[in-house]
Amino acid sequence: MITRIDHVAIVLPELTEGTSFWVDALGLPLEKIEEVPEQQVHIAMLPVGGAYIELLAPSEETSGVARYLQKKGPGLHHICLEVDDIEALLARLKQANIPLIDEVPRIGSDGKKLAFIHPKGSGGVLVELYQYPKSEYKKDPEFAPDK
Repeated sequence: MITRIDHVAIVLPELTEGTSFWVDALGLPLEKIEEVPEQQVHIAMLPVGGAYIELLAPSEETSGVARYLQKKGPGLHHICLEVDDIEALLARLKQANIPLIDEVPRIGSDGKKLAFIHPKGSGGVLVELYQYPKSEYKKDPEFAPDK
């Protein structure tokens, strides 16, 4: 079951461009900036309304995000949905012949399981799925995974 929107990701050539708008102009707080080497991106996380705006920029010119930028330019990259059983949802999507980028979830740097649904199966939108470890406590207890 889908439990909530975790984040909406916006791709940019560099993070400073995005943070100047989202943080300086709109006033959203900047929770963290980090590099995700396995995806060759830098990300900035900005909490808003129980979810996040995720800004991402390529850390390598040959990364998938860099190729995406070259092809489509900056803008909305994906939406991420939190789910309570990622394996069951992936199996259901596969059974329904929905194209998947990941048929088996990967483990993210923070221990969460993640997988991507191909845009061909979702009306042109890249969809990421997250399943947080049951022991992880989210900042807003309303969204704690074991609820």
